[in-house]
This record gives sequence, structure tokens and C-alpha cells, in this order.
Amino acid sequence: MNAVVISVSIMLILSLLRFNVILALTVAAIAGGIVGGLGWEGTLETFIGAIGGNAEIALSYILLGALAVAVAHTGLMQILVQSLLKVLKGKKGFLLLVIAIISSFSQNIVPVHIAFIPLLIPPMLSLFNKLNVDRRAIATSLTFGLQAPYMLIPAGFGLVFHKIVADNMAANGMEVSLRQIPVAMLLPTLGMVVGLLIAIFITYKKPRGYQELDFNNKEIEEVKFQIKHLAALIAIFIALIIQLKTESMVLGGLAGLIIMYLLGAVKIKESDELFLKGVKMMAFIGFVMLVAGGFAAVMNASGDVDSLVTASVELVGDNKALAAFMMLLVGLLVTMGIGTSFGTVPILATIYVPLAIALGFSPLATIALLGTAGALGDAGSPASDSTLGPTAGLNADGQHNHIWDTVVPTFIHFNIPMLIFGWIAALIF
Repeated sequence: MNAVVISVSIMLILSLLRFNVILALTVAAIAGGIVGGLGWEGTLETFIGAIGGNAEIALSYILLGALAVAVAHTGLMQILVQSLLKVLKGKKGFLLLVIAIISSFSQNIVPVHIAFIPLLIPPMLSLFNKLNVDRRAIATSLTFGLQAPYMLIPAGFGLVFHKIVADNMAANGMEVSLRQIPVAMLLPTLGMVVGLLIAIFITYKKPRGYQELDFNNKEIEEVKFQIKHLAALIAIFIALIIQLKTESMVLGGLAGLIIMYLLGAVKIKESDELFLKGVKMMAFIGFVMLVAGGFAAVMNASGDVDSLVTASVELVGDNKALAAFMMLLVGLLVTMGIGTSFGTVPILATIYVPLAIALGFSPLATIALLGTAGALGDAGSPASDSTLGPTAGLNADGQHNHIWDTVVPTFIHFNIPMLIFGWIAALIF
């Protein structure tokens, strides 16, 4: 009985049954720790001790949520909505592709990750409603942009991911250059592109109706550009610059809020109400990330990740095709539980690289195996910020379910084609 398999299975089953994600992660972590031999005390000590590791991320999301509500309160995003309504006129597919492109910028060109979602998406919900856009398609567009660019492009978060792959491969006996990684990851990324196009133009093409509930509880009106909108733009710009310079979303969000108040874009007497709205919108993500950190720590402490990989590959012997498939499948399972590809790659590399060398895989094939196995599950994991971020924006009016409207659609449209394309890449290189 493998603790990782049991724990991830419990987490996924409870989530699909609409249990609260935080409750599902907690129950699954405790079950996995006990099965893994940590005992009650060891499991709880590991779980609770690791929760604080994601405290900065949780605080970051809350501050960004407050900044998003403050910006939306000025009406700046309503101007964007008005402009898009005039340009699009029912072009839903184009809108979704634009969202995917904007989301992609957040990984490489302007590496802010999910920070743009609470600023951009909630004020656009009225636009989506008018166009009868299925929010599951929007979720897949956002998640595509949060994951595909870092897999392929060696800039911003992509450079961080590529260095993690290269450094961990070198540490385990296989030297590769950063130039080789985009080549090896081209096919797996292409799998995500295929999944995105299927989601937009086939699966979720039909209109889907939602109640017209603006998350600011006021009607969308014609808004003209004013000084307060300029102040909001300045606040967003300063928040972005500080975040990039300090690599801290906490400082970026805090700076943006202070600038909003100093420039008079938001009145001081409104600060409590706006901050509480921001907390309400983003606090759920913050708590999920805290609990996910404890879940990952318990899985690592159990030691069953290593045994899972070893046992899986031993089943296939020297059959390279079957071995590659099993390695990718295990990567999917592990990342679904941990919720981050950046944290999964170092765990898998210690086992995957020696196994790849023993089985005769080339460096490019090994990159494809490790990079894809690490990235698999990032989209489609209930605990991943690549799914939590889109849900936070799309559920600002309470009409978007995290599991069935974000997690399941992204799992189907991204993880399945990525697994297939990653497997093909491992075999042809």
C-alpha cells in the first residue's frame, strides 16, 4: 500500500464529491501519513509544521485581492470591458485566445504569475455573461497561459523552471544545456495548445448562461476616463515594478494599495469595506495553499514517492515505451498531490535520471520525461495555483465551482494531451 497513491486518491475522490478542498487535503494528508508509517503524532507534526512555509503566498493573495477590489472600485476595468464589448461583438473564440495570450505574458514577459487575475477577470464577468461565454473555457485559457509558457520559453518563470530541470539532472548524473530544454519540451507544450483549441472551439463552444451579478454589487455603467483611473494605473504599475524588483507579491500588493490611497483613487473611509471584499475573494486560495504545503511535506516525509517510482518501473523491465509511460503517469500522480511542478521536479529527478540512464534514454528524451512528469498535474490539481488562480477570478460572483468548472476541465484538456505528447517526445528523441 503506497501512501502517495492512497493519499492522492482520497484527495481526488473527496474533491470530486464536492467536499471542501481544504478538508479533502487535510483528510488525505493524515491518511497518507498514517499509511506511510509516520503515525498520528508524526503526521500532524509534519503537516502543521509545514503549513507556515506558504504563509507568504497566502498573505500575497489576500493583498492582491484587496488591490484588485480597489482598482475595480475606481471603474478602470469597466472602461476595458466597454472597449472589448465594442470590438468583439460576439467573437467569443477570439476573446478566449486573447485571455490565453494575456495570461501567457504573466509567466515570461511580465512575470507576475496569477497576480493579474484578480485585477482583470472579476470586472470582466459582466462581459462574459453578455457574450454567454462558458466559464470553463475561460478557466482553460487562463490555466494554459499560467503553465504552457514556463514549460517552453526560457524567460521569467520559464527560466526558473528550466534551470531547476537542468540543475537537478546534472546533480543526478546527466549534464544538459539550457538550450536543449525548449527543444525537448516543444511537443509536450504542443499538447497543451491542442487541448486549449479543443476546449475553446469544441468542448465549451456552446453558450452557457449566468446570472448578471456584478461583484461590486452595482450596475455596469458607461464610464469615462478620469484622474482616479490614472491613479489606479500608476498604482498597478508601481505594484508590478516593486514585485519584480523585490520578488515579493506581498510588498507589491501593499505598495499598490498605499499608492491608491495616497493618490485619492480610493477614500480612506472605504478601506475597510474594500479590504474585506478582497479578503473574501482571495482568502480561500490562501488557505488552500497553506494546507497544500502541509500535504506535500507529509508525502515527502513518508518516503513513498521513491518506492512508487521504483516499483512502477520495475514492472516494465527494459521496455522503454512502457517505462516512459509509467514514469509520466507517476509524475502526474505526484504533482496532482503536491500541486506545483517547480517543487515536483527535484523530487522526481533523483529517481528518474538514473533510471533513464539505465534504460538508455538520451538527454533530450530524459528532459522530456522529467519536465513533462513534473508539469503534469499542475493543471488539474485542486491544490495548484494554476487552477486556484482562475477559480478566484471566475468565482468572484459565486457562480464558478473550483473542482467541476476549473480542475476537471483543465485536467481533461491539458494533462491527457500532455501525457500523450510527452510520451511521444520521450520515444522519438
